[in-house]
Amino acid sequence: MRKIVSEKIIKPEKEWKKELTPEQYRVARLKGTEKAFTGEYWDNHEKGIYRCACCGSELFSSDSKYDSGTGWPSFFVSLSERNIRKETDTSESRERVEILCDRCDAHLGHLFNDGPEPTGLRYCVNSASLKFTKSD
Repeated sequence: MRKIVSEKIIKPEKEWKKELTPEQYRVARLKGTEKAFTGEYWDNHEKGIYRCACCGSELFSSDSKYDSGTGWPSFFVSLSERNIRKETDTSESRERVEILCDRCDAHLGHLFNDGPEPTGLRYCVNSASLKFTKSD
């Protein structure tokens, strides 16, 4: 059974800047995007759990990770829908579904309806928004 974290984490931006790398801050706190095929986890094949880089919430399992060919870590299901919040994003002159960590509001990436079965979903996530914990 996975841990569901619900207490909200709110910090001043200067604290986030101290705790995160510049790239993590740009992506997770300023809603940036890393370049395709450059992130640490896009080609990771180890078993484990992907957590929020900002607060440690468990977001995805390696069991749901797949190669979408996009150059970003892609998952067909999250560990818990309670740990991920979805919002409408119209920032690039089109409507997309942004995914955020529900606990700390970190920008994770976007959700698309072009993934594999059984869900048909593709959680397209920036590596900079994640920390990977390898399973034994």
